Amino acid sequence: MIQPVWGRPALAALFVALAAPASADAILQVVDRQDRTVVQMLFDGREICLEWAHSVTGGAVADCFVARDGRLVLMRSYLHDFAAGLGEVLGRGTLTSAEGGGYWITGIDEVMPSSGLPLRVGAPRVGHRLRQGNDTINLSDLVANRRVTLRVVNN
Repeated sequence: MIQPVWGRPALAALFVALAAPASADAILQVVDRQDRTVVQMLFDGREICLEWAHSVTGGAVADCFVARDGRLVLMRSYLHDFAAGLGEVLGRGTLTSAEGGGYWITGIDEVMPSSGLPLRVGAPRVGHRLRQGNDTINLSDLVANRRVTLRVVNN
């Protein structure tokens, strides 16, 4: 019969493990093709939205993500209207009217690839930006017309 050996180091380790949060703070990291960090934002238990102006109509569009198990998860999308390339996909979330116009598709819960989400950042008129609450990072000001990857890393 094997019996566990409990000493001070084991009890200390158990105490630290129980006192620690279930997962480390996740960070949204934007990296370029050379894997250099362009910007990063702490999820802090909240969603981060990628916002931009539709390339044809100029209307507002947003994809909002959370971090789960080291991956980006698309939770909801905002569409100003059903312009080219926009709209509801059958079985993917629930469409509701947004206050002030446009539509939200909620409950999407789509896990992004483990390698992250590739994005070609648009010109300043497209205005790709990351928003979390009142904090905004304008990607188009930093890396317009360049390919980046949005990915989750643990702090």
